[in-house]
Amino acid sequence: MPLLIGTRGSRLALAQAARVCALLDREGIAAETVVITTPGDTITGVPLHEIGGQGVFVRALDDAILRGEIDCAVHSMKDIPARRPEGVTTCAILERDSPADFMVHLVPEDRIRVIGTSSTRRRAQLLRMNRSWEPAQLRGNVDTRLRKLEEGQYDAIVLAEAGLQRMGISVPGNRLPPDRFVPSPNQGTIAVVARDDPSVTGPLEILDHPPSRRDVNVERAVMEEVGGGCYTPQGIYCRDGLLIAEVLSLDGSRGVRMEERISDLKDARRVGRLLRDEAGDLIREAYRELGLKEDE
Repeated sequence: MPLLIGTRGSRLALAQAARVCALLDREGIAAETVVITTPGDTITGVPLHEIGGQGVFVRALDDAILRGEIDCAVHSMKDIPARRPEGVTTCAILERDSPADFMVHLVPEDRIRVIGTSSTRRRAQLLRMNRSWEPAQLRGNVDTRLRKLEEGQYDAIVLAEAGLQRMGISVPGNRLPPDRFVPSPNQGTIAVVARDDPSVTGPLEILDHPPSRRDVNVERAVMEEVGGGCYTPQGIYCRDGLLIAEVLSLDGSRGVRMEERISDLKDARRVGRLLRDEAGDLIREAYRELGLKEDE
């Protein structure tokens, strides 16, 4: 019997699942995809934080795994919340693609004013770079966002560079360097989560890339200590043990930033706690301004 791999139905999600299937095929492991619709795919007219944040894309697939409808699921790892249900495990992390953001624009840079993004982090980083820019809410899959840009609803939009690369899309614009536009934790990484059963996880573990796992585990450890999830404008990026982490105010005018060489996860958690303590006022302020309770 082939492994049943769950995925969202967007072109990007399908491309990511197809990559996993192709890698498994090289190892002689049969697999087929099962498309599962999530609330995040159908409710697109409101900000993401109002329907549960990035985790909304993951929960429906977790539930399908636990019900036995699929064996595993493929995700952009940045979408996976820190809190995971019992019985589900991240069994493979693929070699990381570009972690960077990419600003797509069809007009000259000096004419950019309205920039589409659904991320509080990107909004804050854009405002920090240029106060004349006007970040505007933008939801939908990659194709929908690009269409809205072409229709002139925005002067520019910001997307993950890895997503464009995985879909084979070439568009005009600029790569935003990760040391200045610190990405979301785990951006650019594909993860395979599965039912916690050796008969399922065993064949999938061959896809794991240990260096990428080490870096993204550092980022997740910092994220878990800082808290705030996708509601707080925070960037956390680690490459070969060098960590950059920051928390910003929603308007980008204030922030706390740390850069350290990390030796292990204990060290990462120490930095995360320090960042949480120093940026606590900014985190609480973001929750208040977004109308959220701090335990959400």
